[in-house]
Amino acid sequence: MKTHRKTRPGAPPDFFAAEAHGLEWLRNTGTLRIPQVLEVGAEHLLMEWLEPAPAAPDHDERLGRGLAELHRSGGEPGLDRDNFVGTLAQDNRTCANWCEFYIERRLRPLVLAPWQARFERLFAALPGWLPNEALSRLHGDLWAGNVLTGPGGEPCLIDPAVYVGHREVDLAMMRLFGGFGPRVWASYQEAFPLSHGYQERVPLYQLYPLLVHVHLFGGSYAGQVERALAQLPGSRS
Repeated sequence: MKTHRKTRPGAPPDFFAAEAHGLEWLRNTGTLRIPQVLEVGAEHLLMEWLEPAPAAPDHDERLGRGLAELHRSGGEPGLDRDNFVGTLAQDNRTCANWCEFYIERRLRPLVLAPWQARFERLFAALPGWLPNEALSRLHGDLWAGNVLTGPGGEPCLIDPAVYVGHREVDLAMMRLFGGFGPRVWASYQEAFPLSHGYQERVPLYQLYPLLVHVHLFGGSYAGQVERALAQLPGSRS
């Protein structure tokens, strides 16, 4: 088996162990292809190498259907361990419900002082706005760069930031930076139709990755946070 060694000198403690756990947690669903973890160290992760190939004709349909099937696995909000999104620590302690988890474990820890009042108004509005539906296993950082084409032309997922949450989180992240064709969305919707009003919730679920980008890469993403807030109940300036 060909292997890929991913390294990061000076990685945060548990960084690669958390990534290995996330890969196996997704792989255990038997849905989309995930590279097999072979060895974990403090500063490295050894994985199965997935030889890239041209995308199969049904690549996008397989991605949409596979993601829908992945999202049918769920549980309580959070995860039994913390992990990372990029290099930023991600708190996965469970909460009583999804709304509380998204507020307390995702948004509130990253809110900067100039936005505090607007976010507090948003938090007050969310309990009556979010749909009540079963939660899903999430990839957690599902942008186009974390979807590879494997040796059979199939879609493969890498670099997860996993937890159990609302499936629209993954879908909103996919829309944030683009790179996914219409057949992905159509296949997903056919396999696992979305709840009413999902389009209005896209900016809500893009707030978390945007805040992460503000903390990791600086204020150039602040304008996108502002634009997302402007579309949400209670948080318009």
